[in-house]
Amino acid sequence: MTAERTVLITGTSSGIGLAAAVGAARAGLRVVATMRDTAKAGPLREAAAEARVADRVAVKRLDVVDAGSVVACLGEVIDEYGRLDALVNNAGAGYVGTVEQDGMDPVRATMEVNFFGVVEATRAALPHLRASQGRVITVTSVGGVVGQPFNEAYCAAKFAVEGFMESLAPVAATLGVHVTVVEPGAVASEFVASQELDVPALLEAAGPYAPALRAYIERATKTFTSAQTPDEAAAPVIAALTADRPPFRVQTSDWARDFTGTKLADLDGSAVQSLTGSWVG
Repeated sequence: MTAERTVLITGTSSGIGLAAAVGAARAGLRVVATMRDTAKAGPLREAAAEARVADRVAVKRLDVVDAGSVVACLGEVIDEYGRLDALVNNAGAGYVGTVEQDGMDPVRATMEVNFFGVVEATRAALPHLRASQGRVITVTSVGGVVGQPFNEAYCAAKFAVEGFMESLAPVAATLGVHVTVVEPGAVASEFVASQELDVPALLEAAGPYAPALRAYIERATKTFTSAQTPDEAAAPVIAALTADRPPFRVQTSDWARDFTGTKLADLDGSAVQSLTGSWVG
């Protein structure tokens, strides 16, 4: 891509999205960095200024669960820049819990942000990406390949995104649009902190699931102490934006490749069940 080309990135107030926005600008792209609440743009603006790319980063409001917001933002982009060359679907929300105890509302809310929001943004962007022979890059998760304890809703949404994008990719390719999914593992970012987990309250509400949940939280806490940085996780996003022919699927670390590889080679499911079962027992 050249300096004149434009990429829209969702969920850029922190974490991978923020790092991807700054990294894309450093790679010479014009970046439309979007977020649900632009009052939270301070860290992004500071990072862009520090990297001396503030002139290539425009902050706009976009709420992926609001179709009107998506259409309005894309309209502004086309009006101001005349084109859209890439969409990076990064906005998302985590959720820890289990359906018997928590009911359906959290499942629906998690699907709305992590799946339907991605579909809506992609649907709205595709006419512009067809015109530019552009690309769709979606940050999914290793949880979109391997189901994980107490992440039923989150993994279900990420599985759905992977299926959607894998199905869309060959169709979009016939019109010159490349589709890529980027699968991070554990990332040390505000995405984790933003879940604001009240662990004692979670355990108290978990009923018969409390022992398994306690074991899972202890294991997850240890995992995130050695997590990737947002910059490290965003690097494959930048590579997918700038490569001549990006791959369909890319993991962000050796650990993520090994972890997802367990699933992809696990025809009867026993290897994954043995692995994830050890997290809760």
